[in-house]
Amino acid sequence: MATTPAPSLDPKFATQLRDHYCDLLALEIPITKRVLAAVPADKKSYKPDEHARTAQELAEHIVVSDIEFLDGIVGKQFHPGVRPTGMPDSLDALPEFYEQRMNHYMSQVRQLDGKHLCAIVPFYGMQFPAFTYLGFLQNHSVHHRGELCTYLRPMGGQVPSIYGGSYDEPWQG
Repeated sequence: MATTPAPSLDPKFATQLRDHYCDLLALEIPITKRVLAAVPADKKSYKPDEHARTAQELAEHIVVSDIEFLDGIVGKQFHPGVRPTGMPDSLDALPEFYEQRMNHYMSQVRQLDGKHLCAIVPFYGMQFPAFTYLGFLQNHSVHHRGELCTYLRPMGGQVPSIYGGSYDEPWQG
């Protein structure tokens, strides 16, 4: 595994991009927390199709993978699908755990220097600089959060405001 920056990567650019993505992710964490909290615990086994994940499996996937991305960037090594230490089994406890762990790892990522951020980190056959995975995290999280939102109304839950109002939480701007 390469531990030095690729010659074409600028560590200063990597830290600027890190700051940009961390600022964006800081806005997403409370939104994701609200979506996780909107899943009715008594409907955790709901899935819209036989090939889909259950609501709890999808919620846990979001939590596990978001934390995994940040941990992988910090440690320059990914451990796909490994549940974070202390992760609750209870759907009700998941939103608070998510917020706490994401903020913990975000503070660590914000401290990384440009050399660390430019280090090549393997992930599922890809070989990208560590900072690149902040973009993967953003896209992956938003994708699955949107997927989970489509479960909410059929489960009898309410869809929180995300990037604007929803029927359940109208825009207050």
